Amino acid sequence: MRRFLIIAAALLCFAGGRAVAQTQEKGIDGKWHFVLETPGGEREVDADFTVNSEGLVTGKWGGTDVSGTYKDGKLALDFQFTSEEAGTTAAMKIDGKLDENAALTGDWSFSEYNGTYKATRPLTEPVPGGGADSKPNPQSNDR
Repeated sequence: MRRFLIIAAALLCFAGGRAVAQTQEKGIDGKWHFVLETPGGEREVDADFTVNSEGLVTGKWGGTDVSGTYKDGKLALDFQFTSEEAGTTAAMKIDGKLDENAALTGDWSFSEYNGTYKATRPLTEPVPGGGADSKPNPQSNDR
């Protein structure tokens, strides 16, 4: 019985380690839901990234084109962004890392503003009536 428990524990550790490794290998390709902490409260932005084999990031931050790098689990974006709320266009900088929970966390800066953020993959919810299709729902309360 003891031998069985040792083997079961080893398999669980292996499986858990593989899940974390697979998350890290997937990197940041795909859709993300960012929550930025600002002096005026939280601001939410949806993003979609593609990373090439050299670590160059392209994609969208809301409706704005992004560029930057993703290497060794670290994200560095630097792109021009227009904030209608602030009434200005300036460099938006996003720095962070992919953590063990598959979330991006780090710092952002824009014009004279800055703060921290956390980004997670958007939740999906089933299409009414069933089926394999799903759609992103970042505002879902079922977190």
